[in-house]
Amino acid sequence: MGSLSSRVLRHPGRARAQQEPGSGAGGSARRPETEGDAVGHGFCYCAGSSKRKRNSGAFCHCHSDSETDENEEEGDEQQRLLNTPRRKKLKSTSKYIYQTLFLNGENSDIKICALGEEWSLHKIYLCQSGYFSSMFSGSWKESSMNIIELEIPDQNIDIEALQVAFGSLYRDDVLIKPSQVIAILAAACMLQLDGLIQQCGETMKETINVKTVCGYYTSAGTYGLDSVKKKCLEWLLNNLMTHQNVELFKELSINVMKQLIGSSNLFVMQVEMDVYTALKKWMYLKLVPSWNGSLKQLLTETDVWFSKRRKEWLSSVYKQQWLAMLRAEQDSEVGPQEINKEELEGNSMRCGRKLAKDGEYCWRWTGFNFGFDLLVTYTNRYIIFKRNTLNQPCSGSVSLQPRRSIAFRLRLASFDSSGKLICSRTTGYQILTLEKDQEQVVMNLDSRLLIFPLYICCNFLYISPEKKTETNHPENPEN
Repeated sequence: MGSLSSRVLRHPGRARAQQEPGSGAGGSARRPETEGDAVGHGFCYCAGSSKRKRNSGAFCHCHSDSETDENEEEGDEQQRLLNTPRRKKLKSTSKYIYQTLFLNGENSDIKICALGEEWSLHKIYLCQSGYFSSMFSGSWKESSMNIIELEIPDQNIDIEALQVAFGSLYRDDVLIKPSQVIAILAAACMLQLDGLIQQCGETMKETINVKTVCGYYTSAGTYGLDSVKKKCLEWLLNNLMTHQNVELFKELSINVMKQLIGSSNLFVMQVEMDVYTALKKWMYLKLVPSWNGSLKQLLTETDVWFSKRRKEWLSSVYKQQWLAMLRAEQDSEVGPQEINKEELEGNSMRCGRKLAKDGEYCWRWTGFNFGFDLLVTYTNRYIIFKRNTLNQPCSGSVSLQPRRSIAFRLRLASFDSSGKLICSRTTGYQILTLEKDQEQVVMNLDSRLLIFPLYICCNFLYISPEKKTETNHPENPEN
């Protein structure tokens, strides 16, 4: 009899047994040891078979199709495994360098001494700093010294800031605490570390709040971070009136306060008179810096203090407004006819309102409205302006002219708990002409703005500013 061979099939998922060649006449193919009993010549041991029966052929073909599929599946699986990347976190070179060279100071070739501390560092790393690069590459005596005493002229720089600044030369990332960012910025500027300066700026922008804004603003001006300075000013314009704070009033400098109250972008709550009230409280805290108390107590204390020192220091402002109202009544003023941005920013009234939750609201901003009784309505996501003439009673004079115009800019904003702007929208400057009791939709809010509380601020110009004309003076006829 010729030689026979048998093939052993196993359950899918198990490793195939290696085939052993059959013997000559009377030879048999052996079953793998893991299968237990010996295999007789020509027997089939296919998975799922309840009986061992002799197969007439030399090979078992009970499940030939399924085995072929299994081979293909296993091949596909192996190919997939070969092409699937595996993530394994290796020890970071940057961390090794930071630990071994910076923290441990191994193979140091220079010592830096400052503020009573020593750092064992390496010139090749220090040359990333513009400060040290110039020192080592020029004809300075320090270029050949192994120990260098650094003079620290900036009082903002401390030991921790120098530690972070030197350490940044040995690593890819630096963690900066907001409480230390000004000191680190000062150190980075002294050592001319541009990357660290930029990271300090980004940290400052992300962490502006009532406790940091004044310090950040001052430091940004000192160290030339104009973008941070601008961001701080924007935060103050949005929050000075909307989120009044005693400590913030104490910290604000005269120059900053002057910029804020003179800006058309100041988010005012409620009307211009409230700007005066806030300014009065700020003045009191500047004059009596030792005062401590709540915001509610502050106004009472302020009024008592100023009542004892009353002077007519606002008389010129009241006089100017009074004359403007008389001119509007007597000259039949119809309001602005064209948009002049400079004129609007310098002369518009600022009015604001806080909507604590969604609903329906209707209000008017009281003050010098020059005979224009403007009603504002918020309903169904719409903000509507209405010129009230006859429909609703109004105290004081109301213009009966057929048509009146106003120039305005409406802004809406929402803030998070730190005062950071979440979303905002503006109409830009527009001219609106209304007939008696006519109303007009001026803004439709989309869902992104429905974050409450919602702050509304509007700049109004009811009459054009009076044009100044040159007059001849008797004492100088040529003028």
